[in-house]
Order: sequence, then C-alpha cells, then structure tokens
Amino acid sequence: MSKKNLAQRLKYLFLGAVVVAAAVAAIAFWQFRGNALRGEYELFLSRKADYQALTDSLMPHLKHRAAFRFYARHLNLEQSFKPGHYCFAPKMDVIRVVRMLKLGEQTPVRVTINNARTHAFLAGKLAGQIDADSVEIYSVLTNPATAKRVGFSELTLFSMFLPDTYECYWTMTPDEWVDRMKREYDRFWNEEREAKRKRIGLTRLEVMTIASIVYEETRQTDEMPRVAGVYINRLKKGMKLQADPTVKYAMQDFSLRRILHKHLQYDSPYNTYRYKGLPPSPICMPGKNAIEAVLNYEKHNYLFFCARPTFDGYHNFAVTYAEHKRNARAYSAELNRRKIK
Repeated sequence: MSKKNLAQRLKYLFLGAVVVAAAVAAIAFWQFRGNALRGEYELFLSRKADYQALTDSLMPHLKHRAAFRFYARHLNLEQSFKPGHYCFAPKMDVIRVVRMLKLGEQTPVRVTINNARTHAFLAGKLAGQIDADSVEIYSVLTNPATAKRVGFSELTLFSMFLPDTYECYWTMTPDEWVDRMKREYDRFWNEEREAKRKRIGLTRLEVMTIASIVYEETRQTDEMPRVAGVYINRLKKGMKLQADPTVKYAMQDFSLRRILHKHLQYDSPYNTYRYKGLPPSPICMPGKNAIEAVLNYEKHNYLFFCARPTFDGYHNFAVTYAEHKRNARAYSAELNRRKIK
C-alpha cells in the first residue's frame, strides 16, 4: 500500500473515530441532560428506607437508568441520599434528579388537622400525612416530657393544636411537628386576641375549653357567639354548664345521639352535669371560628338552649328554665317521632 493510500485510510479511520466519539458523546449528553423521566413522578422516601427502596421506587419511572446509576455512583448517592417527599418533573435531567436526592431538595406537603377529639384520633389523622405511624405519634403526644418542653401539661397539651392546613416537610418527626404547632399557637395568640382574652377575664386554656364545647354544640358559625355567651353567663353565676358534649367525652362515646338521664350520672371531671366549672381540658380541637366566638361572645341574658325540632342545626334559647323545658319537650317529641334513641 502506498504512503498516499495509507495516509488517506488513516484519515478516514480518524474521521470515523471522531464521528463515533461525537455520537457517543451526543448519546451520553442526551442521557445525562435530556428528559430523565417518563412523566411526572411523586416519590415518598421514608426515613427508614434504604438505597434499594429508593432505586426500586424510582427506576421504573426513569428513561436513562444506566446514566442514573453512573452519576449516582459518581456522587456516592447510596451513602448520602436524603429521605423526603420529592416531586420530579418530566423535563428534569439525570443530573438534576440525583442532586435533588443528594441535597434533600424535597417538596413540602400540606398537612390538615381538624375535628380531632382525642390524642389517638389526632395520631391516626397525622399518620397518613407525615413519615410516622400512629403509635409513634401517639407516644409523643402523650409523653409528659413533650408537653413540658412546649410549656403545657400532659392533660392540657391538646389545647395547643389549632385545626388548619399547614405546609411542612413530610419527614418531620412527631416531636418536630409538636414544636411547629407551638409556633403556630404562639402566632395565633397575637396582641389583639390577647387583649380580648384579658378583657373577658379568661386564660388561654379556658378560652380553648369553652370553644371546644361551643364547637361540639353547633357548627353554625353565626350562632357560636350566642352559645358561648350562654356558657359564660352560667360560669359567672356559678351554675353547672350542663353541656351534653362533655358527657359524650367523659364516656368516650361519640356515637351517642341522645343524652339520657343515666348518662348524666357518669362520674368524670369532664361531666359538667355533675361538676361545676370547666372540664380539665378541651373536649375536642375547636375550629378557629369557635375560638373567635368565645373571644367575641354575645352579651345577653340567656342561660339555656336546646336544639330546634326542625333539625336545621340551630338552637332555641331561653332565659328561664320554664321556657327551656318547653323547648326541650318539643325537641324530645321530635326525637321520639323520628325514633332516634
């Protein structure tokens, strides 16, 4: 072969190698910098999960698995990934996906708490919304050390929780969640609310406890200040509150639709038919509308109220016991007619 032909052949080989290298580089670039996922993907990676759990969850949603493995090894992801809630968009590349997991760039979740009456119920609701099971959460909520850390007792800690939807990280521990709720509680009790509370002569715990009873009595926001006024009037006169929801709480039977005389005899400090004053702590997690109703309670002379026989969610109010008995008989007759026991 002549030198000229050899040179030409080498030239072609070189150009071919360049083309192949360029093609390999283009493929590699496409795999590393192209769209890494087949579609949007939401990953919940528990604090208890290992790297195998991470790859088992993520791999089926990746287009370029080899590129992910290579870059994950390069960044030592197996030893440094962070648990959390991650939202991956289709346009993200492999490099972005790996770095998110390594740096813990998780997306917050929205945690909603409401309508809880007990620690166990609250723990159950939270268990599906943060990375902790109900047993772990309940253990923290009932731990005296937890309550003491945030300035409450084991009995009164429940009064700190305010129903709402909060944005937080899914991996927060139950202790961190309690600390977050303490910050929300302190923020809620601003100067304006504190001024109203002091003006009506109630402690925060007393406000929350009355609000919990009001919230259980009526879900009609416009009626709450009037109901709150009834209980405050009775407290001022030294009368027993005689609130039916406290009987249900005392018995831990929230299915009761009709409070009978035998229920009123149940011995518990939460039974306001037997004991004067407020129960030791709230009987539920009151809505903010009920708390505002207590702080802005309606000033009137009513001492009694009874559900309307129309079952519209509202109540008939009375100043005298005789008037109240008439209202109660009308309601009782309707319960009998509807065969509600």
